[in-house]
Amino acid sequence: MANSIGKIHSVETMGTVDGPGVRFIIFMQGCQLRCQFCHNPDTWKMGAGNDRTAKELAEEAVRYRDFWGETGGVTVSGGEPLLQIDFLIELFTLLHEAGVHTTLDSCGGCFTRTDSFLGKIDQLLAVTDLILLDIKQIVPEKHVELTTRPLEPILDFARYLSDKGQLIWIRHVLVPTKTDDPADLEALANFIATLTNVEKIEVLPYHKMGIYKWKELGYTYALTGIEPPSAESITLANRILQKNIEK
Repeated sequence: MANSIGKIHSVETMGTVDGPGVRFIIFMQGCQLRCQFCHNPDTWKMGAGNDRTAKELAEEAVRYRDFWGETGGVTVSGGEPLLQIDFLIELFTLLHEAGVHTTLDSCGGCFTRTDSFLGKIDQLLAVTDLILLDIKQIVPEKHVELTTRPLEPILDFARYLSDKGQLIWIRHVLVPTKTDDPADLEALANFIATLTNVEKIEVLPYHKMGIYKWKELGYTYALTGIEPPSAESITLANRILQKNIEK
């Protein structure tokens, strides 16, 4: 594991929306999902990106710790970070040893219960403070249509994290006509209620800021004509999803 090399898309030195406080955010390259609303389709391609060692990235991140205050730290996002789990384990181990708060942003779409994968997940959880768990759609058929990938591994990952007592925030992107049906939101809220480890739920309103990337990459944007959700829709989604979270 030592001197692991990761395929890195980019870094953001002063992020404020991916975990608590001000954070150094590392965007990993490679993703299995093809979410119709993705604003980072340039992170999809496997094997692309820049080669960086865990050690050099940890050292770069720590140089910014004076800006983090008491709640900030490092978030690894993507792409899908768990596709490079060996690199993650080394990176988070180094950060953990340096006293840095570590956050993983993942949907868990590649989760399996094979012994080898669970062994690595457990190593990672030992040095992970928080997981931002993305649940795109709770209805299996709609999830496949929206992302091209099955839902069950994601829900199974959520259950596993709950059994382990791993602190998580649930994130749900609210896309009109795709993920905002009140019945679907009720089903998602009911699933969340079965988990014992949810500290926070974030409703993320769909936006169109990444459409230019789809055009540059030559991809067909499936959500053409869909506008961001209304304030009323966002309020309703929050009311439904937050109902089982203790105040």
